[in-house]
Amino acid sequence: MKKPFSAPIFNQADFPISVVRLTILKGTGVDIDELASKPIIGIASSFTEMNPGHMHLRTLAERVKEGVHAAGGIPFEFNVPAPCDGLSEGNAGMRFILPQRELIADMVETYARAMLFDGLVMIASCDKIIPGMMMAAARLDRATIFLTGGPGAFQIRFSSAMKDGSISDKDYDDLLTKLETATCATCGACELMGTANTMQCLAEAMGLTLPGSANVPAYHSEKLLFARRTGKRIVEMVDEELTAGRILTAGAIDNAIVVDLGIGGSTNSTLHLPAIAHELGIELPLARFNELNRKVPTLCAIRPSGSYGIQDLYRAGGVPAVMKRLAGDLHLGEMTAGGATWADVLPGVSVTDEVVIPPRDRPHRAEGGTVVLFGNLAPDGAVVKQSAVDGGMLSFTGPTRVFDAESDCLTAIREKKLNEGEVVVIRYEGPRGGPGMPETLAVTMGLELNGYKRVALVTDGRFSGASSGPCIGHVSPEAYVGGPIAALREGDLVKIDIPGRSIDVELSAEEIASRMKGFKPVEPDVPPGYMRRYVKLVGSAANGAVLG
Repeated sequence: MKKPFSAPIFNQADFPISVVRLTILKGTGVDIDELASKPIIGIASSFTEMNPGHMHLRTLAERVKEGVHAAGGIPFEFNVPAPCDGLSEGNAGMRFILPQRELIADMVETYARAMLFDGLVMIASCDKIIPGMMMAAARLDRATIFLTGGPGAFQIRFSSAMKDGSISDKDYDDLLTKLETATCATCGACELMGTANTMQCLAEAMGLTLPGSANVPAYHSEKLLFARRTGKRIVEMVDEELTAGRILTAGAIDNAIVVDLGIGGSTNSTLHLPAIAHELGIELPLARFNELNRKVPTLCAIRPSGSYGIQDLYRAGGVPAVMKRLAGDLHLGEMTAGGATWADVLPGVSVTDEVVIPPRDRPHRAEGGTVVLFGNLAPDGAVVKQSAVDGGMLSFTGPTRVFDAESDCLTAIREKKLNEGEVVVIRYEGPRGGPGMPETLAVTMGLELNGYKRVALVTDGRFSGASSGPCIGHVSPEAYVGGPIAALREGDLVKIDIPGRSIDVELSAEEIASRMKGFKPVEPDVPPGYMRRYVKLVGSAANGAVLG
């Protein structure tokens, strides 16, 4: 069997230090002769007891290791953090979530290079872990396969109050029932098309998983079967020299965008896909999303774009079934971790529920879910999930209410000081100004729970994939670096035109320049340590918020 990276561990040319290496390995109880002849597989897991998305990954890792042993490899597991957006919403912890994506990428990359793994299995469920691991895979370019943790189930699925199979809070009036649509009842990622399940789907669309595995529920026996198969497959990939570089191509990135648009994926994909592309040396401008969203429909009505959940997507055939519907828009010659191209895989795929995954000519929305807006308020772009916006709010003009922090806006919501028809602007929440580009899900939930119907939200921060309505994030350049959003004052008229892909403030270029004379940003309170380095190095959200 091939050992493309680990062979130097057993090279005796640097005696006597070579003996030291082997004495350390003997301390693990491994058979040195066996280890010297078999590929060494690193299993990167984000197991944690802190959230349901990752609490079951230790069990999956054990099944993966069984598969590695069965195929003739030797597995060694290691772990990375599993930050949970939901637990950090509305508090200072949210500022430390996105920055962990870069740490996870660095951890996996450096540990794999140091330990000379021949191949890697990456096990994760949520954002920012999956994209961080993908970034590492792109850097390493060695045999790599992903096993997603799968979706969980919300309590509403086990409730007598559930009606018409809906998991959407919008379909229920009672507050306790609404809470059931957001209460995690099992292990696995929150059961909606938030960033976690979006990135699980895109891992499969890019070919990094075994086809058909991404949407298998976390608690399903089939997930254990896929875990074992994944372990067996990585050993084969090492022998076949099927590296991440052969899978992660420009065509694979394009396939991910198409699937993202078709499933109504999270707007955070416009952060993560450019970041992955950056690691591959591929240019991915935000405009590419607009080039594709005009022709690729939002095929599926999955929450927050509709009432279905990821369990329904799995039952209907999962990501391969969506790709079969969108085959005309895909690069079918791209390779999958299973060893076959999509052209080989899709003929054997069936759509088993045409309501959940309808034909291409009967989509949920005629255009793709994620839209990028450009204009004098966002010269480098801003992002909105149009599939989750009511038709009457796709075009909207209103006076601004400007806040320099999310907390100030939350206070105004609680005190009911906002008015219908306003454009709420929250700035200094970008990658550098936040710092860390925190989500503002607390604001979107506050607006909804307080009954606001015609209020738009604009921020240089970001949103949860669970957000719905005219929530426009990622405004770039951000306020902290002197973007036009920093020039806004109370009452300025902002025009949002989602069909026209534009967002503008009714100010001349001269007036904006005049207001920005002598500009000094609001300085964030940055604690000592990693975040001070992050603020110095992080780039624009328009380019994936990667470190320079």
